[in-house]
Amino acid sequence: MARAGLGSEWDCLYSNDIDSKKGASYVANWGGADFRLGDIADVTASQLSGQADLLWASFPCQDLSLAGSGTGLRGDKSSTVSNVWRLIRELTLLQRRPKVIAFENVCGLITSRQGNDFRALTRSFDQAGYWVGAFVVDAKHFVPQSRKRVFFIGVDKALNVDPALVSTKQNSKHSPKSLQDAVDRLPKHLQDKWLWWNFGAPSERSIFLNDILERDSEVQWDEPNRTQKLLRQMSKTNLTKVNDAIKKNVRVIGTIFRRTRIEDGIRVVRAEVRFDGIAGCLRTPNGGSSKQTLIIIEKDHIKTRHLTGRECVRLMGLPENYKIPENTNSALYLAGDGVVVPVVRHISENLIQPLLDYNRDSASENQVSSCHLVRTYAA
Repeated sequence: MARAGLGSEWDCLYSNDIDSKKGASYVANWGGADFRLGDIADVTASQLSGQADLLWASFPCQDLSLAGSGTGLRGDKSSTVSNVWRLIRELTLLQRRPKVIAFENVCGLITSRQGNDFRALTRSFDQAGYWVGAFVVDAKHFVPQSRKRVFFIGVDKALNVDPALVSTKQNSKHSPKSLQDAVDRLPKHLQDKWLWWNFGAPSERSIFLNDILERDSEVQWDEPNRTQKLLRQMSKTNLTKVNDAIKKNVRVIGTIFRRTRIEDGIRVVRAEVRFDGIAGCLRTPNGGSSKQTLIIIEKDHIKTRHLTGRECVRLMGLPENYKIPENTNSALYLAGDGVVVPVVRHISENLIQPLLDYNRDSASENQVSSCHLVRTYAA
């Protein structure tokens, strides 16, 4: 999805993933010439051809997310980011280091282990010779899905940075208080090197939840007893939302997530509904509760079903001709573990590409940018 977001103006030199199903999906859409299936721990700089303009890495979030282990970048999965830094050190010795580095992850990275992971990652950029700044983007500004992610963008200190791309103060839209506080807690020498990136706001979103749905006749709806079970799992507040939707006497579309809550010291499964026209953040289908449910109300008739694989990849901004796995769970896994395509495109067009263009001389204005795509996972 990072490659789809960067677009045809970029030439991919190398891509990596350890998951065979996602690897098969990548090859089906992009071919296998630049792809290597396997653990990033086994990748060496000699396997990365040329000097890339950009290295994009999305490392596992399980140890950083609210639902994860809480072990942070030291965890078995998220610790694979250390191999990205190893590759950058190797490329530096070979004088082929990438000009720009982009890291994407869940916002839990900002606060994990009391901010120690944020501080360690920022220090790693500095020690590797890169200026760095970070920001948070919510995909709901681009697609009808609430999906906040933090992006670290580092640029080689040997390059010039266009002053127009840097702000003297944080942009509140892309810099939540958690991020501002994390920067304030950095050691003084890292604060002095921190960059608040300045890039344009997205245009008004033009796609809505109803636009990504399959036709009612083309999908399998839940049996009435499952729909009733979901309603029984709702709190009074959520049932009120449903009743208010019924009173509107028009077709109302919403989404439901099942979550485990602690009520009076007891673990209770609750079905939480939203009718704001935005789907909740897609997750990998490791259990029934992680699958998002669609609810449609027409007058007093209520029907429900899981979102389909195609609907989920549409929520990630992928085009209709993007080939997805035939197995529904595999398609949901692909979508839930990805990065939203138009978010990548916006960051590329408004920040990464301008950073590179500022350092090109007139003789290379039409040069095609290149990148290493590294999707890292622990074995």
